[in-house]
Amino acid sequence: MSLIAIGQLTSTSSLSHNLAQCRTLVARAAKLKCKALFLPEASDYMASSPAESLSLCQPTNKSEFVTGLRAEAKKHKLPIHVGIHEPSWTDPKNKIRNTVIWINEKGHIVHTYQKVHLFDVDLRESGGPVLKESEVVEAGDKVGEVYEVEGVGRVGSAICFDVRFPEMGLALRRKGAEIITYPSAFTVLTGQAHWEVLLRARAIETQSYVVAAAQMGRHNENRTSYGHSMIVDPWGEIVAEVKGWEYPEPELATAVIDREFLAKVRREGPLVRRTDVYPEV
Repeated sequence: MSLIAIGQLTSTSSLSHNLAQCRTLVARAAKLKCKALFLPEASDYMASSPAESLSLCQPTNKSEFVTGLRAEAKKHKLPIHVGIHEPSWTDPKNKIRNTVIWINEKGHIVHTYQKVHLFDVDLRESGGPVLKESEVVEAGDKVGEVYEVEGVGRVGSAICFDVRFPEMGLALRRKGAEIITYPSAFTVLTGQAHWEVLLRARAIETQSYVVAAAQMGRHNENRTSYGHSMIVDPWGEIVAEVKGWEYPEPELATAVIDREFLAKVRREGPLVRRTDVYPEV
């Protein structure tokens, strides 16, 4: 069994401010002797427009946020899973990548995943915003790799809107994932309606731990996030949660990853897929 932490914060357009918030969470997680810390989508910054997002985006080797967080991981010997932005490899002047990176205990970036499903919605009729992530974000084109985190388990990464597509979680489970991550920045409207039920569903159908660190509160005049970061076990029970979304300071919650319990759930209720009837995901 191992203790992990999820962090919840309110990112703004200030990378230095956001790094300071993450440093607070890293220190708390290290003090609790956690084996890993999971931070939200877009922890490096939340921009108020596509133009601002492009202006703030930097390669990982030049980003003060990423450089600072790598130093924190090395200092505290604490692996960190965090959502950031990177320039597009093919069209860096017009597009960015919404990614998560895994920083190991030595401060090295050892795994990355680029968001596949982009959040393009018009919620005006329901009292919400219009958000077109594809205006500036380049969609990823493959499911991420599953990797072993010493003392924690086999981790597979997805991001935010990916949670609405069960195929993503199932594909990660088929690759051997025991923990599936959904670092997020859900809107308040969609969060109130679907956040918990989606996360619990993904945990139940994959018989995996689901780890969902979330942005919270008002980032700018255009964007507010729902918060409610949570960890769900393979039985679908919420084992850690940061309730609410208007905390003035970064918040942390912890839970134990019990691989024996995970194995028991999978052993006692095997999900034998009928791929002779429907295609394998």
